[in-house]
Amino acid sequence: MRIRGLLVLTASAAAVLVPSAFAAVAGTLNGTVGPEFSINLQNPDGTTVSQIDPGTYEIVVRDLADEHNFHLTGPGVNEMTPVVGQGTFTWTVTFGNGRYTVVCDPHFTQMRRTFVSGTPPPPPPPPKPAPKLLATVGPKNTISLKSASGATLKTVKAGTYSITVRDRSKLHNFHLVGKGVNRKSGLAGMGTLTWKLKLSAGALRFFSDRSPKTVKGSVKVT
Repeated sequence: MRIRGLLVLTASAAAVLVPSAFAAVAGTLNGTVGPEFSINLQNPDGTTVSQIDPGTYEIVVRDLADEHNFHLTGPGVNEMTPVVGQGTFTWTVTFGNGRYTVVCDPHFTQMRRTFVSGTPPPPPPPPKPAPKLLATVGPKNTISLKSASGATLKTVKAGTYSITVRDRSKLHNFHLVGKGVNRKSGLAGMGTLTWKLKLSAGALRFFSDRSPKTVKGSVKVT
């Protein structure tokens, strides 16, 4: 009698535990990639997924391209199809409260979509663009470092700057030297360059390597 009772209890426990091992599927989402430069994740009604409720979903992906893949990433999720080859793939994915991305890895700048699950906090604001400076050398024996508006500078605040260098001389170049900074354009060529540099407090000198004693200038970084 004891053995039979033990068996009954074990069976009852199994009946309780087994269903909880399988999470209920909230719905099915359909992913496609290719055959052209297209990638998408859609709801059953064909609309593009922009926001879903957290939960477990079945993801059915049709990979229609040999040069693309379908890569789904986000908090707790990292599923992908291979780049080479085509086919239909089915994943069971649990989305938490967060932001998710669908992307083709070889073409991540062109083929990308994002969506949110639940109500995650807003993303951090993008960093402020670096202030701009304008450096010019030539066309004659002239050299200058000015603000983006063209104002002559005597001082600049320490920080990170985007410096556009306009080298208009085949004779001279623009050489910028300061604390932690040593950048220059070429002596033989002309053109426009852009440098992103961190300027620290101290003297900031600029000159032509061809005539460093005459074609020169400086500003103070405070």
